[in-house]
Amino acid sequence: MSAATSEVPHRLAARPGSFAELLAIAIPLMLSSATQSIMHIIDRVFLTWHAEAELAAALPAGILYWSCLSLPFGIASYVNTFVAQYDGAEKPDRVAAAVWQGIYFSVIAGAFLTLASFWADELFAAIGHAAAIAANEATYFRWLCYGAVPAILHCAMSAFYSGRGKTRVVLAVNVICVAINAVLDYVLIFGWGPFPEWGIAGAAMTDSFGELLAVVLFAGLMLRKSVQTQYPLLKSWRYDRGLMADLLKFGGASGLQMFIDVAGFAAFMMIIGWIGTKELAATNIAFNLNTLAFIPVIGVGIAVSTLVGQRIGEGRPDLAAVSTWKGFGLAGAYMLAFGAVYTLLPELLIAPYAAKADPAEFAGIRETVTILLRFVAIYSFFDAMAIVFGSAIRGAGDTRFSMMVAFLAAWLMLVLPTFLWWKYRGPDLFVSWTWCAIYVIALGFIYMARFQSGAWRGMNVIHRGEPAEPDATAERDNVAVAAQAVGS
Repeated sequence: MSAATSEVPHRLAARPGSFAELLAIAIPLMLSSATQSIMHIIDRVFLTWHAEAELAAALPAGILYWSCLSLPFGIASYVNTFVAQYDGAEKPDRVAAAVWQGIYFSVIAGAFLTLASFWADELFAAIGHAAAIAANEATYFRWLCYGAVPAILHCAMSAFYSGRGKTRVVLAVNVICVAINAVLDYVLIFGWGPFPEWGIAGAAMTDSFGELLAVVLFAGLMLRKSVQTQYPLLKSWRYDRGLMADLLKFGGASGLQMFIDVAGFAAFMMIIGWIGTKELAATNIAFNLNTLAFIPVIGVGIAVSTLVGQRIGEGRPDLAAVSTWKGFGLAGAYMLAFGAVYTLLPELLIAPYAAKADPAEFAGIRETVTILLRFVAIYSFFDAMAIVFGSAIRGAGDTRFSMMVAFLAAWLMLVLPTFLWWKYRGPDLFVSWTWCAIYVIALGFIYMARFQSGAWRGMNVIHRGEPAEPDATAERDNVAVAAQAVGS
């Protein structure tokens, strides 16, 4: 075995640009994301059984928390692109250094976000929801903020594996955390044995504990001797001003894009909350069920971003394009399948929420959720388009465009039309969801057009002093890629 091979054994056995290569990375990420989706659904089902006001409060409080978390989370998640591109360029020391910069950033940013917990009551009182909902929103938000540091650290540390295509490790960690969380969620919400009944506070405590557990597991894995011999993590811990500046530059644009996106949905949810508690609860369930399709496709997006980053690092953008289109085929088929389920089998999806809820209270919610799931079915395919093509261009370093599109689309196509209709024509849940569908569909076409323009092909995020060099087979593979795309 050559020195280079023993030092960086990251090359996948599957043919570059093939479905086998994509699936080897994407399937564990989809399953990993699916476990998170299932955990969110279990959480909301338990809250539905516990109290309708808690169910109504969980989504607006949770999405406001994610609005605060999204900027640092987006920056930390961009460590994945640095790892992918440095790994593609066969620079293991820079892979390790990039992970450390992500860790330093995560601790500092998470500590600042934790401070937001002190103003939770005042924040939700100012939003203007019903008093019972506002109190639950503040409680949920406060406990989530306590877990901000491990939440961001989890993202940065998992990038060491996902960026190198080692997605089975990410899956294993998430399965362990979700399995433990599912048990603790019930115990802390309803109370059992020595544990009191904490309700919505218990749901948030469980989420924060899960993030902490993931950090501990990833730290243990990264400290193994087999990892240290390949990637000098213990020797690359120093602060790197240039690398941190690049992370903030490229990741900052990606984080702003995520913040704008999530903040737009947060504002949308606050407007829905002004309509009424049942409308907010129904929207909560519909979005919660949407995660069954949406979150696993995020896993496909991460896989596409990883492959694009690696191919850019290797100097083979044509192969990146092949992987992206195959990723869209996988994500689109998955979304179409779930669209059929949302349309044809809504009662099956709603049944767990209704199982132990008050029948009289839940009757109106059930009918509304059935209608909202049709909206989800309509926009799901275009959601796949937005996720995959958006991930591809960001994986190459095209983050500023994504940021500008996110700002314009979220506020001009989602928040502003919903608010103006509410203000001048009166509250209407279904009109609000129509604008939500228009927003998602527009994003899908915009990101696909940007990808097709090819502007991303000449980009990379590797430090200017360390340019990516094509490997010895790059030119040969670039020549063959057109035939490969047709033949596949």
